[in-house]
Amino acid sequence: MMIMNMLMVVILMYLIGNMIFVSKYKHLLIVLLSLEFIVLSIYFLMLIFLGFIEYDMYMLMVFLVFSVCEGALSLSILVSMIRTHGNDYFQSFNLL
Repeated sequence: MMIMNMLMVVILMYLIGNMIFVSKYKHLLIVLLSLEFIVLSIYFLMLIFLGFIEYDMYMLMVFLVFSVCEGALSLSILVSMIRTHGNDYFQSFNLL
């Protein structure tokens, strides 16, 4: 019963992160934070699953390394866009 409650919380976290990502926000920082929230919910899901089958947690360390690298890369892209465009609005980016 406890595992089902934790799974429901993780699924709710994932859905909330996806709703924020898909909705049309005008700031890039909010979109990047929603992606990090999705990654955090996937991490919790893997933690529950690997704990349930009593497997080693080495895969979680690899997942955390990749998620930290993704966060650092997205933050550097955000900083470079703010330096070139002056803000983080999606309307001011010329994607063509």
